[in-house]
Amino acid sequence: MKTLVTGGAGFIGSHLADALLARGDEVTVLDNFSTGKHQNLESALAAGADLIEGDILDRELVEKTLQSVRPQTVFHLAAQGEVQRSIEEPAFDATVNVVGTVNLIEASKEIGLDRFVFASTGGAIYGEGSRIDLPASESGETAPLCQYGLSKRAGEMYLELYRRMYMFNSVALRFANVYGPRQCPKGEAGAVAIFGELLMAGRNPTVFGDGTQTRDFVYIDDLIDAILTASRTDVEGPINLGSGQETSILELLTSLREAGLSLNGDGPPAGTTFEPEFDRGRPGEVKRIAIDPARAARELGWTPTTALEEGLPLTLRAIGRQSGATV
Repeated sequence: MKTLVTGGAGFIGSHLADALLARGDEVTVLDNFSTGKHQNLESALAAGADLIEGDILDRELVEKTLQSVRPQTVFHLAAQGEVQRSIEEPAFDATVNVVGTVNLIEASKEIGLDRFVFASTGGAIYGEGSRIDLPASESGETAPLCQYGLSKRAGEMYLELYRRMYMFNSVALRFANVYGPRQCPKGEAGAVAIFGELLMAGRNPTVFGDGTQTRDFVYIDDLIDAILTASRTDVEGPINLGSGQETSILELLTSLREAGLSLNGDGPPAGTTFEPEFDRGRPGEVKRIAIDPARAARELGWTPTTALEEGLPLTLRAIGRQSGATV
């Protein structure tokens, strides 16, 4: 099968490219490297993936790429993914996440694409979890508290429209907080990557808010399995991909500290306290969230299998290797 992965040089996209190649696909990656890294693609390129360096906002390039590659499946992961940047630069967020997505959808429609897999968000699309029954289900209301969540919902709505108008085959996968090897700890990355790098460097974490805010964490291997499974089905509409469990930031820090100790001397520097320092909360971030994976279990046969206590040591080892530590 011919597949195209936008954002394929990123954390999730590069893992997906590797998995697609492993199943025998012909893979093309489209990425502008605004956040993605060439080193993430080393294994994929060595295995035969093609790379096109370009932007999903370049409509001519997108159309040319789709016409040339003619993939059967598009995995659209390229996005502006930072909550705070979406608040500070809402026009930029909307341009990348809405206009860029429409460019991909329209070009895909023109070649008669078989399947369009859209990376949406489960962490930001539902809004504040305290106002609803958690874990949040796909049938519930979406009430984003930030422009990022809204732009992702807009992408989903475009897919719904194209399904009605053109029988366009698509699925919107609402990711929980994904973590694992290759996740960049710089900027507004995932909590595990940020805190994990600090732990391995022997530094204390800064927590925005009081640390009781909750998130739903899912390990990268589990997520990739779900994406591949969803791509092989005709299930449409939004599907949550998460654990369905709330984990507070303070609980995550405790689990990270324990995971570091479990590395048998290959963990953080001796004497690391890893005690949090607190700062004021940030606008646009929810206090509580967890997303219900019941539909994924029912219609995809997927449930996450990697618990935090298993995934965190794997992630810390990868962070250590990346930083040059011997782990």
